[in-house]
Amino acid sequence: MGLFDSVMGAVTGQLQQQGGLAGVLGGLLANNGELGGMSGLADKFNQAGMGDMLSSWIGKGENLPISADQISSVLGSDAIGNIASQLGIDPAVASQQLSQMLPGLIDKLTPNGAIPEGGLGNSGDLMGMLGGLLKA
Repeated sequence: MGLFDSVMGAVTGQLQQQGGLAGVLGGLLANNGELGGMSGLADKFNQAGMGDMLSSWIGKGENLPISADQISSVLGSDAIGNIASQLGIDPAVASQQLSQMLPGLIDKLTPNGAIPEGGLGNSGDLMGMLGGLLKA
């Protein structure tokens, strides 16, 4: 079992837990999340000079990899610290897990190669999508 499978397994196990990894992902990707949804996340990637990386995850081609340091650079140490605190893990571990999970997750949430019009929905909508993806 690879790291991605392990992390996705952890997400499956935490979907029902308030403040679990799925809740954190909702905070990053949902329209009502702390970053302002996918458009806010795209702004962060563009500001960090990594817009092409995020575009590769959304598009239909190969997903470019991202390192834990790059995730930290994009999101900032405060956001990574907040995520780590919510999960009860070290910030370096949080960055590593996000670097392994976000490319594939965003790819699955944008199957048509584009961010859906209106974004990915609010946290509740996104939790339902995550649950469906993880059961498949």
